Amino acid sequence: MIVRETDNGFLLINQHDHGLVSGEFAKRFTEAWIGEPPGEETLYAVANHDVGWWRLDSEVLWNEERGRPHSFVDYPSEPKMEAYTEGLDLVEAHSPYAALLCSSHYGSFVKRSEVPAEVRFREREELRRERIEASLSGGAPDTFGRDFRLLQLCDDLSLFVCLNEPDKEVSSWHKGGFELSDRRFHPVWEGDGSLRFEPNPFSEVFDVSLPYRVVGRGGGDIEIIERNTLELRVTL
Repeated sequence: MIVRETDNGFLLINQHDHGLVSGEFAKRFTEAWIGEPPGEETLYAVANHDVGWWRLDSEVLWNEERGRPHSFVDYPSEPKMEAYTEGLDLVEAHSPYAALLCSSHYGSFVKRSEVPAEVRFREREELRRERIEASLSGGAPDTFGRDFRLLQLCDDLSLFVCLNEPDKEVSSWHKGGFELSDRRFHPVWEGDGSLRFEPNPFSEVFDVSLPYRVVGRGGGDIEIIERNTLELRVTL
């Protein structure tokens, strides 16, 4: 769950919906920024990297200590690692290479963790990646590093859209902009709520849609007070 505080409660976006928006960004980088277009397996990895969250995001888990719903940042480790594993199993069934990318992405989150559930997850995923690489003809392709960086970047671009309210000041998390191929580009909100980047790395104007729920601040009795869709246009 991605959680953004609002005036009347908390806006919630499901992780897989955010992942699908990551995929929309990944499809539209120009060759000047990314070189050869990413393959279908890479695009599948980017769009489905958070598919394992579908079960956890079906319910809102309240964080009593912080007085807000648990987000992907502070969700309890044991069920979160189980969801990661479930999602990676689903991705691998479709594409081992996509699972290699997604497993590497999640592995970067826990590489220094000493939390037992996260240590066990890290060790299992190291074995998964070894197995997948051994199964690929010639091992991981030369484009792996580029594809992995693209996944991380598009994850961050989608998080920007989820966590920042249109036409408002950019959060401190994203003030430095984004980096690709040793070049940086920065988000700029347009007056109509659309978004562009300077310099522009994308090949075309495109729209993204993010379903969301808003829940109140009540805690124990979680009340959904709004269901809607965030519609955003990325311009050139």
